[in-house]
Amino acid sequence: MTTVSVVPLDEVGTTLLAAASRLLAEHGPAALTVRRIAAEAGMSTMNVYSRFGGKDGVVEHLFLRGFELLAAGLEAVPHTDDPMADLVRCGDEYRRFALEHTTLYSVMFDRVVPLFEASESASIKAAATLQELADRLHLAMLAGSLRPADPLHTAAIVWSTCHGVVSLELKKSGLPIDWDAVYRDACAAIIKGLAV
Repeated sequence: MTTVSVVPLDEVGTTLLAAASRLLAEHGPAALTVRRIAAEAGMSTMNVYSRFGGKDGVVEHLFLRGFELLAAGLEAVPHTDDPMADLVRCGDEYRRFALEHTTLYSVMFDRVVPLFEASESASIKAAATLQELADRLHLAMLAGSLRPADPLHTAAIVWSTCHGVVSLELKKSGLPIDWDAVYRDACAAIIKGLAV
């Protein structure tokens, strides 16, 4: 199991990152300039450059922070003698993360910041989170609960289902839909489809 980790930040770096997250949530990606991030944090622009190298470094830290929190949440789901129930709890954790950290989720998956491309090293760290799900699925396969298949491929199938429902929920379409029930039913359906 690989844990996603970001470069440790000092108090100033943490304050700047929180300021950037607030700006993105409240004013959108256009607000993410070095000058505005620094002003929001009550600091000089030099602090942004010295810790992140510029705006792209700030966004990459937000990207990595999101995967770090998601990975920690998935890893915190206990391993029991019922790997199928463990998978359901992992699904619940994914949705909880998305709903509680909508700004980070949008940086991670929705390309909310135009032209931002995660570096190769950041992308590798992010992919480790999908490997956590693949490892859980592999345990269910070994237990005979799921059909044998490539665990990473299967993880992508499960993730795309979870992500699709959560993304629609976050769009707040205004439709009278019980998203909690839809999410649970979608997850149950995909797991049933993969079962022996």
